Amino acid sequence: MGTWVFSVVGALLAIPVGIKRKSLASLVFFSTTSTMLDIIMGIAQYEREHAERQAKLLEAQTSGTDASFAKTGAES
Repeated sequence: MGTWVFSVVGALLAIPVGIKRKSLASLVFFSTTSTMLDIIMGIAQYEREHAERQAKLLEAQTSGTDASFAKTGAES
């Protein structure tokens, strides 16, 4: 799910509520809240992808180190 979804839902929800209450307060509330959720979800997604990438790099580095130790031990 893209992070833009919350902004669209917030705007779609704010319009009928604002018309019913005859106020722009709902538009401000829903827009700012949904934008915050978009930002938070985007950062969380980035952190998750970064952690996965770091884990793969660490695993590749560890397996490469293990292979070099096995090769050195066999040559001794």
